[in-house]
Amino acid sequence: MHCLSLRHDGEELLADVSAHVPDRPWASGIPQLLPWANRLGGFSYTFDGTTVELAADDLYLEEHDLPLHGLRAAVTGWEVRHASGTRLVGGRRFAARAFPFEHDVEVAAELRADTLTLSTSLTAGERPVPITFGHHPFFRLPGVPRAEWELTLPVAERIAVDAQLIPTGERVPAGDLDGRLGDRTFDDGFTYAGGPFVLAGGGRRIEVVFEQGYGYAQVFAPAVADVVCFEPMTAPADALRHSPPAVDAGDTFTARFSVSIVKASDR
Repeated sequence: MHCLSLRHDGEELLADVSAHVPDRPWASGIPQLLPWANRLGGFSYTFDGTTVELAADDLYLEEHDLPLHGLRAAVTGWEVRHASGTRLVGGRRFAARAFPFEHDVEVAAELRADTLTLSTSLTAGERPVPITFGHHPFFRLPGVPRAEWELTLPVAERIAVDAQLIPTGERVPAGDLDGRLGDRTFDDGFTYAGGPFVLAGGGRRIEVVFEQGYGYAQVFAPAVADVVCFEPMTAPADALRHSPPAVDAGDTFTARFSVSIVKASDR
C-alpha cells in the first residue's frame, strides 16, 4: 500500500529520494509508516505491561543509528481486499517480535476528481495496540525552482528536540512559517492547527488536509533534494516509548488525510 505515482496534467508530483537514503523502501511516493512514524530514542519500549527489545535487523536506522519509520516486516504481506475504478483497499494481519500487539490494518485509497484520499484503519486484537503510525508524502513541483516554492504550514506548536532530533517534551509556539521556501530547510515536528498544508508554484497548488486522526505533522524539506514532505502522524516522534495513544482490544481507530491538486486559475 505504497502510492508510487501521482500525476497531474501529465506531470509527476511525487519524488524519489532513494539516492539520498539508500535501502529505504519508504524513500519515494507516499509510503505508509508502520507501526510507528519518525524516530525512536532507543531500542526498547514498554506498552501494556510488555517490554520489547528491538533488534537492528528488524529496523531502518537513521543518521544517528536510531530506529526510524517502523519495521521492515510491515512493508510486505499485504493483500488486495477491494478494488474498483476509483477505490482500492489493501490489508493484512500484523504482529511481530518487535511489535507483539496483534491487529488488522487496512489502507483505503480513493481517487475523486483532483483529490486522493488515504484512510488507515487499525482494529486491535485481544489486547490494546499503540497508535503511532503515519505517512510520508514526498512532493515536488516540476519545472519550478525549489527556492520559488511557496509554503503554507497550518501548525500551532513546534515540538522541541535534542541534538538527535528526539522530542524533549517541551513545545513552543511555531510562529508564522508561511512564505517562500527559499534556502530554508525543515525536519521539524509540529502540532496540527487545522486547514490545508500547501505547496504552490508554477500555477499549481498541492493541498494536504489531515481530515481525521492525525494531530501531528513532520515537515521535511532537506537541502539535498528538491522535495517537501507534509507527514501526517497520529503521535509525535518517540511516542511509542512514552505513553502512546492506543486503541482498546477489539476496537477500531481510523485516520484519514487527503491530497488535492488545484490549478491557480481554479481558485
